[in-house]
Amino acid sequence: MSDDTVLLAVNDGVALVTLNRPGAMNALSRAMRQRLAEVMLQVDRDESVRAVVLTGAGERAFTAGLDLKELGSGESPLGVATASSPATNPVKAIEQCRKPVIGAINGVAITGGFEVALACDVLVASTTARFADTHARVGIAPGWGLSQKLSRMIGISRAKELSFTGNFLDAATAQDWGLVNHVVEPDELIPLARKLAADMATIDPAFLAYYKQLIDQGYAASFGEGLELETRMSTGINSEVSPEEIEARRAGVQARARTQQ
Repeated sequence: MSDDTVLLAVNDGVALVTLNRPGAMNALSRAMRQRLAEVMLQVDRDESVRAVVLTGAGERAFTAGLDLKELGSGESPLGVATASSPATNPVKAIEQCRKPVIGAINGVAITGGFEVALACDVLVASTTARFADTHARVGIAPGWGLSQKLSRMIGISRAKELSFTGNFLDAATAQDWGLVNHVVEPDELIPLARKLAADMATIDPAFLAYYKQLIDQGYAASFGEGLELETRMSTGINSEVSPEEIEARRAGVQARARTQQ
């Protein structure tokens, strides 16, 4: 029997990946984490896919994090939090994909689910989306990157407020704080995410993968180290482009700009 805990649909270069346990608030069961790793590796290898949209099924949740029922039946929370295998760690599963991943946050993203959202390259949210870090209230330290990523995205004081209170952050405030790029009505969420993905899909995929790597590696380094990284990587990639190619692409950019006025 096929595993439908994660759904995959590919259209016009965009893969829609859906966490599909709506009755359990898309909680990250063992089966779902394993399937997510398989799907993200599949879309990474599929040359027809140029960008990915990740969302949750239903209206209640993007994902509520780890399936607590499974944790109570013998799986160690500490072991899951520190796992480096993409088959166990959903953040590592998403990071396998060298293509842009847009998180379409359709409902709550709680604790581990918040960390999954932060693994995406760009976030767009429904007006019903909410974010919460309840690690401190549960008594488990984050192991999928939230303690470091969140403060870098919204500022250390705001990150501490969320993490130390466990309070929910609504979509509008998340946008004000720079956590999400856009907030739209629920029925507009996937169309907007698809549109952004379609725009990204028009970029050369090899260059986009390079650019994503450059940004991510620089983000994880100090500012000075990031600048040195940019110099090293850009020297190599820019030496491979001819002036004629640059001029042709510039003409394409100008033509696209005229259509967007």
